[in-house]
Amino acid sequence: MKLDDDRIRAKLQDISRALMRLERFQETSKGDFLSDEDSQDIARSRLLTAIEAALNICYHINARMMKRVPEDYAECFRSLGEGHLIDRGLAARLSQMAQFRNRLVHLYWDIDYGQVYDIIQHDIKDLKDFSNQVLRLL
Repeated sequence: MKLDDDRIRAKLQDISRALMRLERFQETSKGDFLSDEDSQDIARSRLLTAIEAALNICYHINARMMKRVPEDYAECFRSLGEGHLIDRGLAARLSQMAQFRNRLVHLYWDIDYGQVYDIIQHDIKDLKDFSNQVLRLL
């Protein structure tokens, strides 16, 4: 079954918009970020949006190209790596990000915003790389 290009492109736009909002925090010191609850709320929301959009794409590709439905979010990305649809190292890193997504959603009262800051500084590039690799599949 063919990929739904329009659906994927719409989700890629969601990722791109969320990352643009997150990138502004790359210019913010960790101390300033950790002392500003509004910035933390925006960052949590935009990070969650980007991860959710990537997961939506991931499940769509798994269903259409791999003919399977992964059992959990982390497995979704690993499956794409095992199927050589995305880089395996990227798949492993995105699996960890998917697990962090669960913490953002289910343990929202106990979020380590220092970790959120570190993800913004070092790991959101993985979502950009995922977007670029997905575009090659279209």
